[in-house]
Amino acid sequence: MASKFSEFLQSKKIDPRRVLIASRQVERLRPEDRRIKLAQRAKGDDAPKKKSEPEAEPQPRRRSGRSVTEKLLREAAEGKPISGAAKTRLLRAVNRLLEQKKQDAVDLRALF
Repeated sequence: MASKFSEFLQSKKIDPRRVLIASRQVERLRPEDRRIKLAQRAKGDDAPKKKSEPEAEPQPRRRSGRSVTEKLLREAAEGKPISGAAKTRLLRAVNRLLEQKKQDAVDLRALF
């Protein structure tokens, strides 16, 4: 039995191996991500925030540093349960491939 994810890859003619490569490119930590992590660690951002303390500026989205693995891709193709963070990583990789093919990006509900 094929899952919704594997059917989507087949309909868009996307090779699962390309999803692995695209995820590696999208999720790789860059120097600016490392600077943000270092600044948060130096600031002591682990302490709970007070509600009266307004947030100075919104933090930019950091890359996770964790790409899609073969095991995750296999479980997604089989239709096994996957965590939300893993689904998001798969979504970003697939959208990167669709962008390269000059196609519209999809949302999470289209894949899972």
